[in-house]
Amino acid sequence: MNGSETRPQTDLNALSFEQALSELEAIVEQLEGGAVSLDKAIDAYSRGMVLKQHCQARLEEARLKVEQIKLPETGGQPSTQPFQTDQ
Repeated sequence: MNGSETRPQTDLNALSFEQALSELEAIVEQLEGGAVSLDKAIDAYSRGMVLKQHCQARLEEARLKVEQIKLPETGGQPSTQPFQTDQ
């Protein structure tokens, strides 16, 4: 692996979404390649799960920050409102 399996958990919050996703993709490639020992594969899988959760949390944070521009029907100034899903 590229050393990411030894990266301490405390580094996780310092990772951007893009960095975490890149590391996760590298782990997936390595596991799919099948050229690692069982112990390293388990460690990599565990790190991958943590990275997945981190990426999901960062995406949720971003989603909550997104605002829609609301244009008034009768003219006036546009305003913003929190992003809403249909769920």
